[in-house]
Amino acid sequence: MSRRLAFLGPAGTHTEQACLSYDPEATRIPFVSIPQAAAAVDSGVADECVVPIENSLEGSVNPTLDLLIHESKLSMRHELVLPIKNCLVAGSGTEIEDITVVYSHPQALAQCHSFLEDRLPNAEQVALMSTSAAVEEMQKRGREAAAISAERASSLYGAVILAQGIDDNPNNMTRFVVLAPSDHPPTGADKTSLCFSFDEDAPGALHSALGEFATRGINLTKIESRPDKQKLGRYIFLVDLEGHRQDAIVQEALSQIKSQVSVFKIFGSYPQYSLPQTRSG
Repeated sequence: MSRRLAFLGPAGTHTEQACLSYDPEATRIPFVSIPQAAAAVDSGVADECVVPIENSLEGSVNPTLDLLIHESKLSMRHELVLPIKNCLVAGSGTEIEDITVVYSHPQALAQCHSFLEDRLPNAEQVALMSTSAAVEEMQKRGREAAAISAERASSLYGAVILAQGIDDNPNNMTRFVVLAPSDHPPTGADKTSLCFSFDEDAPGALHSALGEFATRGINLTKIESRPDKQKLGRYIFLVDLEGHRQDAIVQEALSQIKSQVSVFKIFGSYPQYSLPQTRSG
């Protein structure tokens, strides 16, 4: 029986492409929001879900972070990173000169800002819930409309690609995570994600907590903060580190930090993703 993967849909989005990269044989089940995709795993409708968590240009995907911090008991089981290649698509017969409105997800519009300013400076930009939804909406408007989407969406919805590689930055990549009822066993090349916060702001509190990693030689690959949604000026700190939560040295550091903070949650340990090496020459 194939794995059932819930994902932030609809079909044709970059998140669906992440599903295909993770497990091309899985049964893919689209949902309209990140919380709904996670709830499908909680209810047993899906075995795992795939959601975006970070973009190299636009930063963190806050709904995913808030889900992990406040709402879900699911664990991060895998991560994967995909290059994002956006296209300008339209209906058959449309020329760029015909376009008066461009639909897409807010991040895609931001990621293609220079192209839009240069080639379509007078076109209205309309943000929608997904790049696939943008293609569907574009088709309702006829030849005056275009959409920014992944190449896969153009083929699924019968659109024509007018321009490829329209991203402002060629290093546009999105990190996706697979959420499941449990995290991944140790592999020897792992990452762990967690969050913590303090009851009261005090000088040196964050320095002391992070020092538990530094004194043990544990490398942090990411640290950021999110409002705790309880009080202005109070924050949750999110950390990604190299190592598995079951590694003795990581266990020791996490135990010490837990004793210093008021909120402490491990999102999971999982194999560290490595981008495929490209050959040169």
